[in-house]
Amino acid sequence: MRNTSGRGLRPNALGTFDTVVMAVAGSAPAYTLAATTAVLVGAVGLAAPAALLYCALPVLGIVLAYGRLGRLDANAGAAYSWVGRTLHPFLGFLCGWALVVSTTLFMVAGSVPAGALTLSLFDPALAEDTWAATAVGACWFTAMLLVVLGGVRLTVRAQLVVSGVELVLLLLFVLGAVVRGGAAAAFDWSWLGFGHFDGVSGFASGALIAAFYYWGWDVTSNLSEETRDGRRTAGLSALIGVGVVFLLFEAFTIAVNVILTAEEITTHGGAGTLALLGEAIWPGAGGKLLVLAVMLSTVATLETTLIQVTRTLFAMGRDRTVPAAFGRVHRRWNTPWVAVAVVGAVALALFVASNAFGSVGAILAGAVGAMGLQIAFYYGLAGLAAVVAYRRLLLTSVRDFVLGGVWPLAGAVFMLWIFCESLTALPAASLCVGLGGLAAGLIPMIWYWRRGSSYYRPAKLDAVRALAAETGRTHGSHDPYDPAGPYGDVPRQHRPAADETLATDF
Repeated sequence: MRNTSGRGLRPNALGTFDTVVMAVAGSAPAYTLAATTAVLVGAVGLAAPAALLYCALPVLGIVLAYGRLGRLDANAGAAYSWVGRTLHPFLGFLCGWALVVSTTLFMVAGSVPAGALTLSLFDPALAEDTWAATAVGACWFTAMLLVVLGGVRLTVRAQLVVSGVELVLLLLFVLGAVVRGGAAAAFDWSWLGFGHFDGVSGFASGALIAAFYYWGWDVTSNLSEETRDGRRTAGLSALIGVGVVFLLFEAFTIAVNVILTAEEITTHGGAGTLALLGEAIWPGAGGKLLVLAVMLSTVATLETTLIQVTRTLFAMGRDRTVPAAFGRVHRRWNTPWVAVAVVGAVALALFVASNAFGSVGAILAGAVGAMGLQIAFYYGLAGLAAVVAYRRLLLTSVRDFVLGGVWPLAGAVFMLWIFCESLTALPAASLCVGLGGLAAGLIPMIWYWRRGSSYYRPAKLDAVRALAAETGRTHGSHDPYDPAGPYGDVPRQHRPAADETLATDF
């Protein structure tokens, strides 16, 4: 699985703080709240805070799974590589393909609202013009494309400025909501319970939307090859990032329940919900400031989404599971320039096609459900992969059993459950895009499998072998399977040959 061109991504370019910022920006707090608050409230009503809470628990299981898998295999392809080396290469490829499809959909679902929000700062009437919003959104997207092409250090510097301003504005509004108090309803602890859900199908619908809220933190794993001590840093940064956005999501969703009525939320929808909330908290400038926060958040998450899709395509090109050109790296900037160029061209074409859906709101509504299906699919398989990779270590301690087995497995089962449940609840358009996008991946998968890509003959990812090999390197042992070592009680049913690839890295 090596890059046969001899060039790779720039190593040790990012630190822990950099990747935490990327994790938070990847989840796009302000954009997500603007794009999906009305959708979530429409699906589960006052139970929106509960949906976010109960989806956060399995999401944390997936975060733990990513951290443990990244400890064994620092790979820009992340779940694409891990699932392929533990469960099956076909499933691994479909994981990578699901991420490519979902992020490509997000290029439209993110860029068009970014254009509308930018126009609304100057003239609210212009924001309703879908073609104008598409044009301005395409300009934002192109700007982020050039930043990502310019290298990972430039990407992080831009992210620090954009996300920093966004988070400061959001925190100020959280404090403002606390001081102002409620106008629509008094806070009720039942909002965090199961009483407001409309049965199991209602809970599944809310959970699928909530899964979209948290999506994006896994960009840290796609950056692991470019991060100092990426095996440990990527997982830690993702955990911190999810914790930060969870607190922001809960605070704002509760504030929406307290300050706005359900009718106001559904009437205004999208960014209008947050603009109304901002106006209620700080009359005058409040609405504009929150719209600015949403616009900055949208631009920030476009950048992290481009990182995810281009790094995944880079890994797939390196493995020859898509055209090898995707694995080419720019000589000066150490970025996968072919992947960046292709993604940019496809996304710009989709911007034009998206206008067939009508309004900005219709584009968002159709895309969120389709992306939710893709996300639940590849998160679920990644959770299962972590349990399989660590299966021989799960009974060595309570910590390993809970954090490495029970929690990731529960997260995986939850994600796959909401995937299945949502098949009967989503609109036909979302189902066609979500499942059709996955099915389209069968074509390159079968083509490159028949051409003999080495990805389909993987070195199995096994925690005992990988950690023992690392221990051997660290302590100078020539035999990582030495009985005197920390894994000496593991049955010695296999000793690797001198030329055998150990399951530690690509």
